[in-house]
Amino acid sequence: MQINGKYKPFEPVPIKNRTWPNKTITKAPMWVSVDLRDGNQALVNPMGIEQKIEFFDLLVKIGFKEIEVGFPSSSQTEFDFLRRLVEENHIPDDVTLQVLCQAREHLVLKTFEALKGVKKAIFHIYNSTSPAQRKYTFNKSKDEVKQLAVDGVKCIKKCLPKVSGTEVRLEYSPESFSNTEIDYAIEVCDAVMKEWGATKENKVILNLPTTIECSLPNQFADQIEYFCQNIPNRESCIISLHNHNDRGESVAQCELGLLAGAERVEGCLFGNGERTGNLDIINVALNMYTQGVNPELDFSELDFISKEYTRLTKMYVHPRTPYAGELVFTAFSGSHQDAIRKGMAARAKMPENAYWDVPYLPIDPHDIGRCYEGIIRFNSQSGKGGAAYILEEEYGICAPKAMHPIIGHVIKDYADSLQRELKPQELYDVFTKKWLLSKNPLNVIEISESHIGGERGMDSTGSVKATAIIEWNGKKQKISAQGNGPLDAFVTAMKQTDAPKFNITSFHEHSIGKGSDTMAMAYVLLTKEDGSQVWGVGKHSNVGRAGIAAVVSALNFV
Repeated sequence: MQINGKYKPFEPVPIKNRTWPNKTITKAPMWVSVDLRDGNQALVNPMGIEQKIEFFDLLVKIGFKEIEVGFPSSSQTEFDFLRRLVEENHIPDDVTLQVLCQAREHLVLKTFEALKGVKKAIFHIYNSTSPAQRKYTFNKSKDEVKQLAVDGVKCIKKCLPKVSGTEVRLEYSPESFSNTEIDYAIEVCDAVMKEWGATKENKVILNLPTTIECSLPNQFADQIEYFCQNIPNRESCIISLHNHNDRGESVAQCELGLLAGAERVEGCLFGNGERTGNLDIINVALNMYTQGVNPELDFSELDFISKEYTRLTKMYVHPRTPYAGELVFTAFSGSHQDAIRKGMAARAKMPENAYWDVPYLPIDPHDIGRCYEGIIRFNSQSGKGGAAYILEEEYGICAPKAMHPIIGHVIKDYADSLQRELKPQELYDVFTKKWLLSKNPLNVIEISESHIGGERGMDSTGSVKATAIIEWNGKKQKISAQGNGPLDAFVTAMKQTDAPKFNITSFHEHSIGKGSDTMAMAYVLLTKEDGSQVWGVGKHSNVGRAGIAAVVSALNFV
């Protein structure tokens, strides 16, 4: 792509002695959900009244104290939705409704009619202020556009008596603030504050939208800090952010905007919004949470919220969406899997409130209503620890660590042949087929054991005689030998066959299941006479028989 003069760098604001780089976020801002207005108008099929009521109730449950419910004067549906909220008592006393309106008298009066019975409301008006909007949309000068804003405030003030009993606060948005000359934006907002009569007790909300995200996050922070430093009567306004995501930086711009002095944030669940989307409030809130800051919003049931969001909006949460996506607590990479497995194992021995430092997981999934199932998933890119972790977590199979690379190699080859991820059941089936069900070249057709006791009063504990009918490479034969236990007797008896001579170098066993369903799992490492080593696995209700099955498994491993 060639740079041909069509685009130019964002012009930074003339700020000196900026302070935001040395600050950190220590408390939650005032959160405002605009899902029911900005988010709803961005849907291919906007929500109906019943869906919007359910969505409103969800937002209340999450903990939003300010919720923009729409544009009541724009349609009968929008009007009726607000009336339903009022008449059906959906609005808690500590929740303020925000309504958007163009500052025309008949629209303002219609909006106030919809607000009857509402205890607290924010009346949100706006007009674009950027050079392009002044040029193309309004064909007006700076002074004329500023007068539009002032006339809008006058219209609201004139109509206020029509909504007695409702505490009304003013919000003004210089739309396209991000593209507006910073000193002109301050001039317009100052005129709005003066016309409203803003005081410390009656603050105006100045909402500064990145209607088009057009700068680096640090440049946006400079805009906000410059605005906060230079707006007259700063103590009589609340600086609010409304970030869009055209450059994919809305979360960063919001966070830096808070460092720069903003106190309030408007956004949507999962970043729904026009074009590339609005700010994802969940992302910003949980970023705070991972830094030890209480976001004052409850996302402890994030899976439920995700499902409700999809059901009501028909929009889907991308599997890589921070915190909420299906795959964000999943690792396919081998090194990631190994680190997560070790971190989780250590975590299980710690107090619940111990500092969270599990590798690759920035947040405890339990804190947001998710669980450890499927944290590690397996495909051809996975490593030695991933398959072993899944077998242990899902099926209780605790293979020795030295066996993990062999298990990983076998299952990885199978995943590679399919060119896709393996489900836990598929992974278990591969393990079972390879180690627990193999019958070639060695197959034990029948086996019995008899105990030969020692003489009464003697130290000898006796021995066991194992007798078996086996097939080796299709050749059937009967073998028999004595040993200090069933496994030792069987190993000795196998020396009578054509099978490679071997010794048991390592033996591990553990129980699996509970009660009458308890089984023994045995793992053996055989060293053959040529020096090669091979692992086998056996499962049986009897520990001795599980060991014998493991030896058979090892001799059949190829």
